Amino acid sequence: MTLIGLTRPELTRVLDDMGEKPFRGKQLWHWMYHRGAREFSEMSTLSKALRTRLEADHNLARPQPSREQTSGDGTRKWLFRFEDGREAEAVYIPEEDRGAVCLSSQVGCTLTCRFCHTGTQMLVRDLTSAEIVGQFMAARDSYGEWPTPTDETRQLSNVVLMGMGEPLFNFDAVARAVEILSDGEGLAVSRRRITLSTAGVVPMIERCGREMGVNLAVSLHAATDEVRSAIMPINRKYPLEQLMAALRAYPGVSNARRITLEYVMLKGVNDSPADAQALIRLVRGLPCKFNLIPFNPWPGAPFECSSMNTIRRFADQLADAGLTAPIRMPRGRDILAACGQLKSASERERLQGYRARLARLDPEARAAAEAEHGRAARE
Repeated sequence: MTLIGLTRPELTRVLDDMGEKPFRGKQLWHWMYHRGAREFSEMSTLSKALRTRLEADHNLARPQPSREQTSGDGTRKWLFRFEDGREAEAVYIPEEDRGAVCLSSQVGCTLTCRFCHTGTQMLVRDLTSAEIVGQFMAARDSYGEWPTPTDETRQLSNVVLMGMGEPLFNFDAVARAVEILSDGEGLAVSRRRITLSTAGVVPMIERCGREMGVNLAVSLHAATDEVRSAIMPINRKYPLEQLMAALRAYPGVSNARRITLEYVMLKGVNDSPADAQALIRLVRGLPCKFNLIPFNPWPGAPFECSSMNTIRRFADQLADAGLTAPIRMPRGRDILAACGQLKSASERERLQGYRARLARLDPEARAAAEAEHGRAARE
């Protein structure tokens, strides 16, 4: 069993069950989450006997990338394969003086937002806290950022729970991951540098603020129920009136800690001056800022991206109303960095390879292989 993903009290209980004193838990935590140890043999402050006992029943495994790609703009993306063979993505997006690691919380997604490539993939399962934290630790491995550096020197300074999946549908595992990520004696990512993005799971929003205390981002993408329900089916269950009331009541929201509203620009759908004016009315009185996102299409996508002139006019209209609305230019297009694209590409390649292998088999062997493949897919 991996010890990655255990909270500090849980780790202490493991050692307590082994007859060890509580301070051993602190030492183990330091080696795991501050120094990034991959093997118990590295833990020189633990006795050899304890290291041997730990190795007998536990490990420090984190997800391993089945694919890693770096874009010309510095964006780096990993496709992580977990122990059951399932895969999810994480992305590092560098900025001028910092960078954010975007983590997945599920394999696939139950939501079917029409502009999101992950929305075309069925939900397979929730990720565990070990698999969520493990993505960040594997990213640290990739950049060699061990021991945990100070905020002033680290490249991987921020965490965004905005990858595959809806984090609030996997609340407990995500909350445990946030607890581990934000511990000052370990990975030490301040909760003010952790952002959770939701499509608008209204009943969980207040609890998110109260229990996790992280920054909140909301996939808004429309200013009317008619448009939002058409592109985001979750709006039929939690319409804008309910969502905006939940955002206004979010614990800790203030002008110093504004809610981020994500808004993907879809040609002819949500990008008119009337749409901008409706947005201005919708958010009046809410401490918020916008991210205007040019749509990043994929083959067969049902939308086109708004023109840059249209996006700039939209941004200017929001700015004239006193709203912060930067245009967030897409990153990593040359490595399929939009959420869900790398996983889909990997699956297509495996399917093509599978079909090529089938073509080389005799009819009886082909039938047996197809039956086995169908059984494995159902499981």
